[in-house]
Amino acid sequence: MLSMLKNVVYNLTHKPATRKYPFEKREPFEGTRGHIENDIEKCILCGICQRVCPSNCIEVDRKNGTWKFEPFACIVCGACVDACPTKSLVMLKEYRPIAHEKYVIVQKKEMKTSSEKEEKEGI
Repeated sequence: MLSMLKNVVYNLTHKPATRKYPFEKREPFEGTRGHIENDIEKCILCGICQRVCPSNCIEVDRKNGTWKFEPFACIVCGACVDACPTKSLVMLKEYRPIAHEKYVIVQKKEMKTSSEKEEKEGI
């Protein structure tokens, strides 16, 4: 009985051991691997990320200017992020939001023709 009373007094006078989750979120640890994102504007569609990916979840099509990513096939190893020469791929610490069905992320890069570049530069 005395040990239980000691425990009750201790719990009343100290901070709780847990946090109120939806309202207080913990900052991710350093080096946490959450999910991969691509900045398509920086991407040069070289295909190195596709070649180094062990799970083959990245597909680069230079002809059509598309970059496809299957997040449910990704093992979040970070090999593509390390190999990217333009650093357009980044590993974010936050986890991908909950999904109820599988999906594929497709990003299309706007390819500019030489005539469009000349018009923009005013040549």
